[in-house]
Order: sequence, then structure tokens, then C-alpha cells
Amino acid sequence: MKGTIKRSLIFVVITTILCGLIYTFVMTGICQVLFHDKANGSIIEVNGVKYGSEFMAQQYEDEDHMWGRVMNLNMTTFKDKDGNTLLYSGPSNVTPASNDFEKTIEERVEKIKANHKEMGNTPIPPDLITNSGSGLDPEISPKAAEYQVKRLAKNNNMSESQVKTIIDKCTKGRFLGIFGEKRVNVLKVNLMLDGILK
Repeated sequence: MKGTIKRSLIFVVITTILCGLIYTFVMTGICQVLFHDKANGSIIEVNGVKYGSEFMAQQYEDEDHMWGRVMNLNMTTFKDKDGNTLLYSGPSNVTPASNDFEKTIEERVEKIKANHKEMGNTPIPPDLITNSGSGLDPEISPKAAEYQVKRLAKNNNMSESQVKTIIDKCTKGRFLGIFGEKRVNVLKVNLMLDGILK
């Protein structure tokens, strides 16, 4: 019995060292060398200023910037160590069959139409009026980006072709050419509109 317990403890110590320490340090080192930006959150940094991660949505609702997907913002649940409220977004968990969901969609449609009068009765792309499962989706469809071109051109003193060129630069294709859909990174577009990102 004592021999079995001793061997078991030795096995636990060895596997803890191998899997918990050595493996972790080796993988962290490899990722830092080969995938430095991705391993550190894919932060967009220009001239020493960090503007955010290209994989995390930021809320824009002003007329000069591109709008992303709806964010279900929460500023009351989480606090930092100093007691300051932290911004959080997640799924709404509201069923599409509910009156709350219908009301939210109607309000969003009215808001988008009011800020895109030049689009008339052009159908609004669904991703501009619904939030994603995470509530932090940083990308929208090319159709949702194109819907905003006229407003962005007008409010940034640009031509529509200039705005479309920016959108094209920030558009990712399908993975391996077949998986997923094309998508536009909202933060990158807005940093380019501001002249921060080239």
C-alpha cells in the first residue's frame, strides 16, 4: 500500500511539473516568438497608443464613424479592484418571440433609418439591428458596411469611393476561401477614417 501511494505521489508531481510548468512555459515561449501579436491580444497600436483589440468590438454611434453590431452593454455587474465599474457586453438572452425583442428591433430600425435617410427604403442588413451571441463581435458583413458608405462619406468629407477603399482594406475573406463569410473589421475602418491607421 505504501509503495502504491508513493508511486502515485511521484506520478502526480512529475505530471504536474511536465504539464503544468514545462509545457506551459514552452508553449508560451513558442507563441511569443511565432505569434507575438496574437498571443498578446491582437492589440492595434499606432505610435505607442493602444486603440483596442481587433477581435473585440467597441461601440460607435456617432455620425462620423462606422457602426458595428448591437452591443448589450452592462456597466453595473463588474468592478475593478478600485471599485470602478467595468464595461461588459454579452448576449441579451431575449427570445425572438418576445415583445421585448420586437420592441428593441423596432427601435434599432428607427435609429438606423433616421441616421441613414439617404438610403431610403433600402433593406437594413440584419447584423446592424441584432447583436451577436457574445455581444462583442468586432466585424460586420460587407453589406452592412456598404449600407453606411453614404453617411460616412458625407460626414468625413470624403468621396464614396474613398470610403469603399477603406472598407475593402479592412475586409477579410473566407477562411481558406471556403469557410465562413467575408467580414469587415469596424475598429480598423474607424481608425482609418480618423487617419490614425493607414
